Amino acid sequence: MTSVRFAAIAVFLAALAGCGSSSPPQITVGAARTYHLAGVAPARFQAGRPIRFSFRIEQPSGGPLTQYQTGSGPHTGVHLILVRSDLAQIIHKHPPPSANGQFDTKLTFPTPGRYRMVVDAYPKLSGPLRNFQLFRWIDVPGNAPHVTLPPFRAVKTVDGYRFAMRVPAALHAIQAAFLTLRVTRPDGTAASFTPWFGALAHAIFFRAGTLDYFHTHVCAPHTTGCTAVLGATKVTGTQTQPGKLRIGVLLPVAGTWRLFIQCQVDGRVLTAPFTLRVR
Repeated sequence: MTSVRFAAIAVFLAALAGCGSSSPPQITVGAARTYHLAGVAPARFQAGRPIRFSFRIEQPSGGPLTQYQTGSGPHTGVHLILVRSDLAQIIHKHPPPSANGQFDTKLTFPTPGRYRMVVDAYPKLSGPLRNFQLFRWIDVPGNAPHVTLPPFRAVKTVDGYRFAMRVPAALHAIQAAFLTLRVTRPDGTAASFTPWFGALAHAIFFRAGTLDYFHTHVCAPHTTGCTAVLGATKVTGTQTQPGKLRIGVLLPVAGTWRLFIQCQVDGRVLTAPFTLRVR
């Protein structure tokens, strides 16, 4: 998933009078213009302290992007995701845009370190562009920890809730697949999911080393805007029964990937990380 680039090309034709002749066309190619992040604030960050985090998206024209998709599903507005470079920490926000296109949200960087900022945008445009991603590095000063990714473990316990995952024998790049996830409460009963940022569950994938990114969802029945697309391949997650999710996987390249499952259960947002190997 990449940002979309637009090239501005100006063509000038100059004709000379006399003798019925003219000079050949002269073509001037201007600098490429893209959607890009602007106004990222504050300029300096501190771990462990709540801050007001701001940014906006500027269009190729230079003006701010102010119109975004709306609705009940997850493919609306922007997803703001910040992940530490060792894939040990993640922040996920969904701030609404202001009238002038600026986004403001409160967040706390849990530790020092280098974080990859991802803005996954769903603009409301008349053309074919429906979704793009913008990226930026953010450095939080201090003694940054480094955690080595653990191997895949089928069961994770988060705040007493049990996440049990079943994966196919092999996962392959650019091939749709599904993971089965069962979530149970501390008392062993099936978890009851409620929508969070438009989805019953978010599956956020980052590739170790390069931090390539992909994001799929599990939505409630009849929710629109829940299908992830990579080229001609599509994948849609579903809830098959109480506490059981069928999570779509559609990753662009092979490698080791960290999957963050995020869902809201009993009024609390839970994050369960898993390590996946993609061939």
